[in-house]
Amino acid sequence: MLAIILILAILVGRQVTNRKGSAMAQWDEQFSKLKQIIEMMKDHNLVEIQIKQGEEELCVKKAQPVQQITAVPMFGAGLPGALPGAAAPAAGQGQEAVSQEDKPAEIKSPLVGTFYAQPSPDSEPFVELGSRVEPDTVVCIIEAMKVMNEIKAEMSGVIVDVVAANGSAVEYGQVLFKVRPD
Repeated sequence: MLAIILILAILVGRQVTNRKGSAMAQWDEQFSKLKQIIEMMKDHNLVEIQIKQGEEELCVKKAQPVQQITAVPMFGAGLPGALPGAAAPAAGQGQEAVSQEDKPAEIKSPLVGTFYAQPSPDSEPFVELGSRVEPDTVVCIIEAMKVMNEIKAEMSGVIVDVVAANGSAVEYGQVLFKVRPD
């Protein structure tokens, strides 16, 4: 490390220019020294280097890569016809037959996070299609900021649809399950 500092001190040290030296020649020389410092940083895997000489100070930091996170929508999550071979109902067909009383209730996500249908990867799901639930029945877990939040049904009935996919990102208010209430 001491050898690197000595070499950098020599590279950055002032050199006497002749009387005919121009500002451009000095700039080229400084730019060349800066390139050498950067190459040395690469060669020795340095992230930052600070050089002081008298009142002058030079600090060179390697830029850290910016990690860009983008949300990718799940393919057809919860949409009719999302599964291969499933057909969406034709417009107006069968909608008159569904009344408000027959419409299933929805269990919605109370927070943003990751939906888990089972307590661990090798366990059985909390509930499945046809499972009977009570208000205190845990139906899933939503992980938010490394905290596992148990989500309860808060109603009595039978699960008629599991809308969210295990391990998928869910939004606040997104439908997780549909329940036929008692």
